[in-house]
Amino acid sequence: MKQRLVILTEIIAPYRIPVFNALARHPRIDLKVVFFAETDPSIRQWRVYADEIQFRYEVLPSWRKRLGKYNLLLNQNLSEALQTANPDAILCGGYNYLASWQALRWSKRNRVPFLLWCESTAGDQRTRHVLVESLKQNFFVKCDGFVVPGTSARNYVGQMAANGKRIFTAPNAVDNDLFASRARSARINEARVREKLQLPLRYFLFAGRLVKAKGVFELLEAYGSLSPELRSQIGLVFAGDGPLRADLERVAESIRPGAIHFAGFVQRDELASYYSLANCAVLPTHSDTWGMVVNEAMASGLPVICTQAAGCAADLIKENGKIVAPKNVFQLARAMNEIATDAALREAMSRESRKIIQRYSPELCAAGIAEAAVSYFTKTTKYDGRATLSEPNMSSPSTSRPHSAF
Repeated sequence: MKQRLVILTEIIAPYRIPVFNALARHPRIDLKVVFFAETDPSIRQWRVYADEIQFRYEVLPSWRKRLGKYNLLLNQNLSEALQTANPDAILCGGYNYLASWQALRWSKRNRVPFLLWCESTAGDQRTRHVLVESLKQNFFVKCDGFVVPGTSARNYVGQMAANGKRIFTAPNAVDNDLFASRARSARINEARVREKLQLPLRYFLFAGRLVKAKGVFELLEAYGSLSPELRSQIGLVFAGDGPLRADLERVAESIRPGAIHFAGFVQRDELASYYSLANCAVLPTHSDTWGMVVNEAMASGLPVICTQAAGCAADLIKENGKIVAPKNVFQLARAMNEIATDAALREAMSRESRKIIQRYSPELCAAGIAEAAVSYFTKTTKYDGRATLSEPNMSSPSTSRPHSAF
């Protein structure tokens, strides 16, 4: 018997579509995804790949306003959408929107299990406001269970909700096959692709928003501290846009020798070309709940340098790259120098990236979500007009220890 699962999430992110498609094919899940908005043009320029969607979904009417660093998003018709879907379980992707709290309240009123899909980690520096942390703690306490992408988020949720509630792992994933195949194609047509994209013969690649929290200034400083001889042989490419682009370009002009290229925002389908011809991907972030660009780089066969602040670092960075401290220019430059000057090391790291990322596929992510959903269910008997929530299947071995989906 299929379980009716409603997933609530902010926008139609390209990297979530393959996961939701895989989940819709799962034999135990009847899926509907409710998006709070189609996209967020104020900070993201992602194309909406509607032609790839193979799951039922609904986009709620919304109103969005940016207030400084805060993102206010208000929705209509959430209760109606949930009532129509009549879910056996709800998986909510976050706690920072009013709709998340409305959905939590709806679930309690209708006795439907409410699971939080949480990517936050102890290293997440986006907010430490006392009131915000108190509200967050209150939200966690009311959740019936949790779905996390990896080790760092699991540890954080364990600290926030240390009351025996179950935690399931759904490893964060991108479309590995898409990035791998497009990277292979770009390498076959290397000369043409390099000329079209105006790429250096060799380069480090940063992919992401050009904001301070991504560590972009430290990356420029680390590149500038490499020996002039090495900088004359290898460049630095920024694939992304953001409010600091002009400031970064001014700093880059002072770094000579060196080849620093600002590509602007790059859509998913072209991004694999940037990955494929790079020597190494670098994510020097100060705070990142995961870092999906690391998945993309690894699927494209790249070594990766990543700070320990990224949620993915504990799970994805092994023999395929280097982990450095955030804001530590010396460590970052040393890692860049080591990888840039050792071709055999780069090749070994590349093989490891391809190997590791196979354990982070859309299918495995979907399997983790499905296991969480079917572990909670509503009894068919009714009481006072509402379903009665039963306890999870306590015979599962994951009730006594952290659960892994792979």
